[in-house]
Amino acid sequence: MSTKLVIVESPAKAKTIQKFLGKTYKVVASNGHVRDLPKSTMGIDFENDFEPKYITIRGKGEILAQLRKEVKKADKVYLATDPDREGEAISWHLYHALKLENKDCSRITFNEITKDAVKKSIKNSRNIDMNLVDAQQARRVLDRIVGYKISPILWSKIKRGLSAGRVQSVALRIINDRETEINDFIPNEYWTLDADIQVDGSKKTLEAHFVGDASGKIELKNIAEVEDIIEKVKEQPFKILGIKKGERKKKPPLPFTTSTLQQEASKKLNMSTQKTMRLAQELYEGVAVKGRGTVGLITYLRTDSTRISEEADANCRVYIEEQYGKEFVGNGQIKKANTGKIQDAHEAIRPTDSSLSPENIKNDLSRDLYRLYNLIWTRFLASRMVEAVYETVSVKIGAGEYRFNISGTRLKFDGFMTVYQCDSEKSTINASLKKLTEDSELTMEELKPTQHFTQPPAHFTEASLVKALEELGIGRPSTYAPIITTLLGRRYIVKENKNLYMTELGEAVSDMMVKGFPSIVNVNFTANMESLLDGVEEGKVKWKTIVENFYPDMEEAVKAAEEQLAEVKIADEISDEICEECGRNMVIKYGPHGKFLACPGFPDCKHTKPYYEKIGVSCPKCGKDIVLKKTKKGRKFYGCIDNPECDFMSWQKPSSVKCKECGSLMVEKGKKLVCTNEECGYVTDKINE
Repeated sequence: MSTKLVIVESPAKAKTIQKFLGKTYKVVASNGHVRDLPKSTMGIDFENDFEPKYITIRGKGEILAQLRKEVKKADKVYLATDPDREGEAISWHLYHALKLENKDCSRITFNEITKDAVKKSIKNSRNIDMNLVDAQQARRVLDRIVGYKISPILWSKIKRGLSAGRVQSVALRIINDRETEINDFIPNEYWTLDADIQVDGSKKTLEAHFVGDASGKIELKNIAEVEDIIEKVKEQPFKILGIKKGERKKKPPLPFTTSTLQQEASKKLNMSTQKTMRLAQELYEGVAVKGRGTVGLITYLRTDSTRISEEADANCRVYIEEQYGKEFVGNGQIKKANTGKIQDAHEAIRPTDSSLSPENIKNDLSRDLYRLYNLIWTRFLASRMVEAVYETVSVKIGAGEYRFNISGTRLKFDGFMTVYQCDSEKSTINASLKKLTEDSELTMEELKPTQHFTQPPAHFTEASLVKALEELGIGRPSTYAPIITTLLGRRYIVKENKNLYMTELGEAVSDMMVKGFPSIVNVNFTANMESLLDGVEEGKVKWKTIVENFYPDMEEAVKAAEEQLAEVKIADEISDEICEECGRNMVIKYGPHGKFLACPGFPDCKHTKPYYEKIGVSCPKCGKDIVLKKTKKGRKFYGCIDNPECDFMSWQKPSSVKCKECGSLMVEKGKKLVCTNEECGYVTDKINE
C-alpha cells in the first residue's frame, strides 16, 4: 500500500487534517519555520547578488530528523503550509531542508480546514510558487538589512538593546506624530443654540436646533454672535416651513478581513490584536466539537479580501431563509471597492459552516473562543442579509430670518441588525414629532445656548492604529499584530485604558529615525515598498532588484547617521519606592524577565528588588498598596505589597469602589462589581472609565 505524507505547520492543524484523510495518509507538523537567516550575523552575501544564507533554526534539528524519517517511508509528499507568502516560504524551506528534489512532492493549499477543502486541494496540487517565496524573501532580507544596520546606531546613540524595524519604525512615527498633534492642539470655541418648542399647547416640548438663516448655514463662533441671534428671534413667531418624511437604509457590513476583525474584536470584546489572532488561529486549525470530532470553524485568518465563495454564499442564504425568513435574505453580494492594495487570493474570514451556530457549540468552546467565533459568525450572516430600514422625519422651522431644524429617526425594519448590532441609533421619533403637521402651532418656551470647544484628535488605540496602517498601505494582514506587540514589548509605547501613548524612549527612537533615516520612516516610501513586494508576488518585479536599489541609499544613510547624530540620554523612571540600604528613590529597570527596581547609587549600592504594578487600591487588611503579581506558572493575581507579613490575595481585580451596603472591598467580575463580603453579596454594574 502506497503511503502519502502531508506536512503542515502546527500539531493542532495536523490533528484536524488527519481525521479527513484515510490510513494511507500521515499528517505531521514542522512547528513553523525550520530555516531562517542566522541571528548572530547579517546572513546576506552582499558580494554575491544579496544571496541569503539560511541555516536550520536552533532547536529544529530533531524535528527535521524525524521529518526525514517520515519522508523516506512515503511515496508521495504534500507540503500543506498556510496559503500565503509566509506559508509558501515555509514549504520552500522544507523542500530544501528535507532534500525533496528527487521525491514525488507537491504543494497544496486550502482556505478552510474542512474535509471537502482538503481533499479538493490534493486533487489540485501544484508546484511551489516561487513568486510568493521571493516576495517573502524580499521582505525578510529588507527587514534584516534595516534591523541589523540601524539597531547598532540606536545602541550607540541612545541605549543598548533597542531595535529598528522597517515597518515598525513607520508605525512608531505615526503614533508619535499623533501625540505631537494632540500636544500642539489649540481648541477653538464654538456655540450651539437650541430651542424648546411647545406644540399645539402640549406640555411636552420638542428640541429644535439652530442651523442658520434663509441663505444657508451659520456657524456660531462666540457668545456675542449667539446673543445677537437670541435677541432677534426671541420675539419672532416660530412657524413650520416644511415637513419631510422618508426612509433611510443602512447597508449590512462586509464580512471580516484581518484588519476589520482586529478592530471589531478590540471595540466589542476588548481583545488585543495579538490575542485576537491567537484565538482566530485556534478556530482555523480546529476545535473539538461534540459529535463531530475536531472541526476547523473559520476560514484562513490572514486576508484583506472581502470575497466569499459562491458555495458559502448560497449555503448561508439558505440558512438565513430557514432561520429568519425569506424577507431577511440579501440581494447579491456586497463588494468593497478595490483600492489596489487588496490581495484577492483568499476569501474573507467566515465560518466554514453557517449552520454551525455559536449557541450550538458554546459548551465546546472556551469563553473567549466562543465570543470571537460568535463575532465572526454573526458578522458573516449579517453580510448576506438585507439592509436595516429607518423611518426619518425632518422639520424645517422659521423664526423671522433664521432657521431651526428638528430631525428624528426610528428603526422600522431590523434587517441584518437582527443578528449583528452596529453602532445603533437611538429612536428619536416620539409621539409629539409624529403628530406634527404643517398647521401645528408652535410656541417657543426657551432658547438654550451652549458653549463648546473643538477636541484634539483621539489617541490611537490598537484598533484605530490597525485601521490607519491598512488605509496607508503600511504592512499586510499578517504584520499588524506583530508590529503592535513589538512596539509594546520594546517599551516604545504603553497601553492605558485602550489608548496607546509614546514613552520617552519611544520618542527618542522615533526622533532619531526621522533625523537619520527619513526615507525609512516615510509613509509613502513604505507603502510603495509594499506595492513592489506585491509586484514580486505577481511575477512583475525581481526581488533582488528591489534589494539592489534599496541597499546603497541605506548604506549611505547609516554612515551619515554614525557621524552626525548626537547621543541621547534616557533617564530611568523614578519610583516612589525607597532603597532600604541607602535611602534613595529606586528606579525602574528592565531585565530579561521584565521590570525590576534598582538603586540609582550603583555601583556603591547594589540593592535591587522586584517591581510590582500598583492598581491604586489599598489593602483591606493593612492599608498598604495592592499590586499585580504572578504565580510561578504565570497566572495573574492581586496581593498586598507587604506579603508575606500580610496575606491578602484575590484572583479578581479589586476595585477602588467600596460596597455601598457594607463598605467592604469589591472586585471586578466581567462587567459587574461584586462585594467580597459573602454575607452581603451586593452586586452592581462596573463604571466604564
